[in-house]
Amino acid sequence: MTGGKERDDRGPLTKLAQAGRRREWTGMPGQPGGIVSPPVWRASTILYDNVAHLRAVGTNIHERLSYGRKGTPTAWGLADALTEMEPGAGGTMLYPSGVAAISGALMAVLRPGDRLLMVDSVYDPTRNFCEQVLRPYGIDTIYYDPCDLAAIDRLLHDNSRAIFLESPGSLTFEVQDIPAITALARDRGIVTLIDNTWATPLFFPALSHGVDISILACTKYIVGHSDVMMGSVTATAGLFPQVRQTAWLFGQMTSPDDAWLAARGLRTLGVRLAQHQSSALDIARWLATRPEVARVLHPALPDCPGHDLWARDFSGSSGLFSFVLNGGDEAARAALIDGLAHFGIGYSWGGFESLALPVDPARHRSATRWQAEGPMVRLNIGLEDPADLIADLDAGLARFRARA
Repeated sequence: MTGGKERDDRGPLTKLAQAGRRREWTGMPGQPGGIVSPPVWRASTILYDNVAHLRAVGTNIHERLSYGRKGTPTAWGLADALTEMEPGAGGTMLYPSGVAAISGALMAVLRPGDRLLMVDSVYDPTRNFCEQVLRPYGIDTIYYDPCDLAAIDRLLHDNSRAIFLESPGSLTFEVQDIPAITALARDRGIVTLIDNTWATPLFFPALSHGVDISILACTKYIVGHSDVMMGSVTATAGLFPQVRQTAWLFGQMTSPDDAWLAARGLRTLGVRLAQHQSSALDIARWLATRPEVARVLHPALPDCPGHDLWARDFSGSSGLFSFVLNGGDEAARAALIDGLAHFGIGYSWGGFESLALPVDPARHRSATRWQAEGPMVRLNIGLEDPADLIADLDAGLARFRARA
């Protein structure tokens, strides 16, 4: 923070610029002034002044120097900033990846014998964790249609402990009625968790919409430069101590160098997301006019299922969406993607570079059936000139036509 008392009415962009910059982390005791951002504090051993000091710290070690695994101001500053982005949050823990954040959050709220309701459109590694870790430990996962609130109600049992949401889904982009789902869960004492990576708290402050735990793969938009793996879990005040203790017991932590890079990326999240949004909408609208394209799956388009929910709850859209080709086969889809000059082929998204990926949602469904007119392509729209990306896709669709 720069000088002056912190106000509660600060806008999201102001918070992005100021949050996590406490004076005790950016200055030196007894000296005026300070640097802009917390520096990289690398540490394993922390030295105490004396035995009395060591005893005084005891177990009260949140945001206090005790041991390197419990963090330093570099990580605390980033966590503090992410907490400020979620009004009503009690705190944030950092993890070495998005998957680690998801698994850590689930382990914090579930015990053997519990039932978890998991959205059927969920990110595939989350499904793998449920099937390969939770189920063998006696935690049952039931998958539900992301768009059917009545189905969620029918699936709830006495041992239901948590409902996991991902809205929109990161392959097929269904938008869930989050306030209705969280109200249903709250009435029954059930915890709600959301993978909020697509929108980030900037476009969707999840806790303000009734969610208990908001999870980010910070690898994507928070970092923004495709060079750091990181995840975060932000929870209500009532659940945060449970989340924190579970993370500590599992030894979850992030390196201070990665935390510093993520904090640096966070400062430009607002301007980057604005450009991702603008370019992606230009390209999505263009694709919607093409005869080679059967459907564009982008929640901000009025004819996309779930658009009304998106318009009600979200303040913006990011750069990730999919489109379904009108017929064709795997070879035709590969011809489209392989020849692209401005799109890389690779997993992840949210970085400054555009990506194109073949995706096959039917392989990752169990409660719903995915049917489409042809193969599907997911695009991450980066920060390149959208006219260049459109020209590149235009040539790709010509290759698709030649092979379809």
